[in-house]
Amino acid sequence: MEENINIPDGWHLKQVVEFASKMQSGGTPKSDNLEYYNGEIPFVAIDDLSKSNKYISKTQKKITNKGLVNSSAWLVPKYSLLYSIYATLGVPRINLIEVATNQAILNIIPNKKIISLEFLYYLLLEKRNTILSHSAHTTQSNLNAKVVKELEFVFPKSTIEQDKIAEILSKVDKAISETEIIIAKYNRIKTGLMQDLLTKGIDEQGNIRSEETHEFKDSPLGRIPKEWSVKNLGELITAIDPQPDHRTPPQVLDGIPYLGISDFTSSGDIDVINCRKVGHNVLTKQSNSFNVDEGDIIFGKIGTIGKPKKLPNFEKSPFTLSANVILIKPIECPAFVYWSLISDYINVQVSLAIHSTSQPAFGMEKIRALNIITPQPKEREVITEKLKAFENIFSEEEKKLSKLKSIKTGLMQDLLSGKKRVTHLIN
Repeated sequence: MEENINIPDGWHLKQVVEFASKMQSGGTPKSDNLEYYNGEIPFVAIDDLSKSNKYISKTQKKITNKGLVNSSAWLVPKYSLLYSIYATLGVPRINLIEVATNQAILNIIPNKKIISLEFLYYLLLEKRNTILSHSAHTTQSNLNAKVVKELEFVFPKSTIEQDKIAEILSKVDKAISETEIIIAKYNRIKTGLMQDLLTKGIDEQGNIRSEETHEFKDSPLGRIPKEWSVKNLGELITAIDPQPDHRTPPQVLDGIPYLGISDFTSSGDIDVINCRKVGHNVLTKQSNSFNVDEGDIIFGKIGTIGKPKKLPNFEKSPFTLSANVILIKPIECPAFVYWSLISDYINVQVSLAIHSTSQPAFGMEKIRALNIITPQPKEREVITEKLKAFENIFSEEEKKLSKLKSIKTGLMQDLLSGKKRVTHLIN
């Protein structure tokens, strides 16, 4: 796969077949035979690999011993390496339990005298992009046992050095996992907090309102505080179609970002590297038609429906807007409009509107007709301040996660190539 391979001192070059004690893919019992399923043997499919991280400890399906015997599946001992060779290629996982797998997974039992299991996991993970690139340049869209057997890797001869590398990377993985757990927890809290603040509000004492202590009334969106109202979103915003001819301009290599909903990262930043670029004439045309202010929002109208995104400072880094979005310019309290647009009660309205037509789309009139629960202006500010404070905490954890993932990528490149050695850390 690679030419002019550099082999550090104390390392060697070997094919997978040279350090695997056994390599064999699985098989799938006939799906129409009920006697083969709902047994006691965990059965791993590609989906199980995709939904897990490093380890597999449970599966969505189980098969019976009869299903195992009457198929090409076999019992893969725990602490083996499961490697995807169809569809989602090159995903390695370690099974913590004895399993059977389908034919899309190549099961590798490593020779522990030559290579340690944890190190092999990181080695295959780091080389995934190279393997995917290699596969893309061949007529073979999948991998197979023969191809994997012939893959070559450079790695330390010493399993002690391998274990030290794996230990370092495992510590970073643990920090990533712990941060992801915190983010998931904050996400749950955020969902509950938004529901309470945007439908019940907060009283003068800083407490969430309840019907036991405050007066509520009926509304098209359920019970809301007596002082509140339900308005059409069109009363609070101006909606603009940034590309009224609905034509997608040609892509240019060195152009201006052409933003759609999918062009934002999970942290809300523009994915400048991967987003489509268009000519400066598109920017000129849009700038002559409308202004973009910080706090403005885009809302998906075709393809990806909804999923509002706050726009960054246009003056610092100009961009254009896709034909697949609507520009929403709040008349007042932009932050409150944004939080409302990502709320569950708005999502429900959007979903109902989409499924009421045979051609899923969300045009200007539907945007303006959305019902929005509207507190008094002063309370809107209080609500958004509380949500912003929580968002800042959430954002810091997401930044931490991004940094940890970047650190892991750098460490894998350095440690698994021998560019940086760990021999000084070995007692």
